[in-house]
Amino acid sequence: MVDIQQLKELIAQKSELIQRLQTEIGKAVVGQEVMISRLLIGLLTGGHVLLEGVPGLAKTTAVNALAKALSVRYQRIQFTPDLLPADLIGTMIYVPSSSSFSTRKGPIFANLVLADEINRAPSKVQSALLEAMQERQVTIGDESFPLPNPFLVLATQNPIEQEGTYPLPEAQTDRFMLKVRITYPRPQDERKVLDMALDGATRPIQPVLTADEIFAMQEAVRMIYVDDQIKDYILSIVSATRDPKSFKLDKLAPLIEYGASPRATVFLGMAARANAFLVGRGYVTPQDVKDVAYDVLRHRILLTYEAEAEEMSTDDVIRELLSTVPVP
Repeated sequence: MVDIQQLKELIAQKSELIQRLQTEIGKAVVGQEVMISRLLIGLLTGGHVLLEGVPGLAKTTAVNALAKALSVRYQRIQFTPDLLPADLIGTMIYVPSSSSFSTRKGPIFANLVLADEINRAPSKVQSALLEAMQERQVTIGDESFPLPNPFLVLATQNPIEQEGTYPLPEAQTDRFMLKVRITYPRPQDERKVLDMALDGATRPIQPVLTADEIFAMQEAVRMIYVDDQIKDYILSIVSATRDPKSFKLDKLAPLIEYGASPRATVFLGMAARANAFLVGRGYVTPQDVKDVAYDVLRHRILLTYEAEAEEMSTDDVIRELLSTVPVP
């Protein structure tokens, strides 16, 4: 059992690292606190993050700022319709001088990978990402290569209604811990963006965290206390997506085709822990679970045609679940 006082001191110490990181990111990104906090949750848990929003909402800027503030290897991959799996993971190259093949590793071999506009590439490229995101390794030829540690995929995508986009396969989106919907900035934040652009003043971002410090923060997050009642609450929320009637949510039953997978249960617990860490708390509350529930569940609930006819979104379903499932 971890000593509560020691845990508080540890979290306070590690929170200073997060504050330094947020300060550096704030040099490039104004507002968008939810997006930044979700990127940090991904970093603290090693969970991949998918950012969805129309162009121009600072998705790529935020990831680039995070990468500059970390002393880790970073690669940006621009996804296009003509991208090939070999462009992502690498390939075998024939060497005439030795009459043999050598392995040329692709840009996926980095600690932080930005998959920019991920839904503009065809499904065969998405499939190449599956092994990397789940197994933390890739196979080139007949040999498997481990990916560096830490390894984190931060992807951006435009809404599927936009020109030239492909819907991501369910198996692909399920690998992302969080799917974050980015909205327009507040007017006061947009005014600051305008002032910065007109002044032409850019503040350089300095690396403030090393890989070892990231590992130390991840270890601190794993020490945060999760009560059995909170675990049961997480299980109830996920179970309600599969069997709404057992939670007196009969009206949702015809709207949900498939509920969330067990991966959602694990990710909901991990993300709630990281959320508690970000506010400097050594234990998880029901509000931590609620805060991250939308981003963990929205891409794991498949709605029926009836839900579409009634113009019900997954966020509407999650809102109904959270308001009905008993809170401990």
